Amino acid sequence: MARKILLIDDDRMQFRLTQAHFKQFQTDRYELQWAETYEEGIKKLMSGGFVACLLDYQLGERDGLQLIRDAMAQGCRTPIVFLTAETAERVDIAAMNAGALDYLVKGEITPRMLERSLRYALKLGDTLEALRRLATRDQLTGLLNRREFERVLTEEDERVRRFKHSLGLVMVDIDHFKVVNDTHGHAVGDVVLREVARRVAEELRTVDRAMRYGG
Repeated sequence: MARKILLIDDDRMQFRLTQAHFKQFQTDRYELQWAETYEEGIKKLMSGGFVACLLDYQLGERDGLQLIRDAMAQGCRTPIVFLTAETAERVDIAAMNAGALDYLVKGEITPRMLERSLRYALKLGDTLEALRRLATRDQLTGLLNRREFERVLTEEDERVRRFKHSLGLVMVDIDHFKVVNDTHGHAVGDVVLREVARRVAEELRTVDRAMRYGG
């Protein structure tokens, strides 16, 4: 199955040029999809399903740097390659600081360069995700851990205040769990925790997150 790549760029000619580059270096590995505006781009990016994103610097009245920041604030983990016509080092640094994994200058891009950049971004993205998972996940249940819960709660509170949205928080406690541990042992208690975590995770929407606060 082809891996979906999202191009966010307000220039139709850039989309056609990128398509032409793809045809030269790919077999059936990638499927390129296009978003022409900031609003369409962030909506598609946050919908999931893309293994990487090619993002233009200039997007009408907004820019790609703001899109990266907004997407990251909403939990986006898709590897992003930044595209720009500018060669200034400050743009390169700003893109990397915002969260882009690579930076390409329009007009200098070749099919081979684009393919290499995508491979690099995908590999680095996988490595960063593995490290992020170790740092943010509870080892027993696989849910987000307490430290990540506190970070996410602060982040969501800031987002709510900024965009005037509502926020829902549900705290779940397992009744008589201490009795399970005392009667059947901690190994059985661990099985119960993993099963509860699995069932909770199965019911999540894409915008929801489940975390283990205790333990």
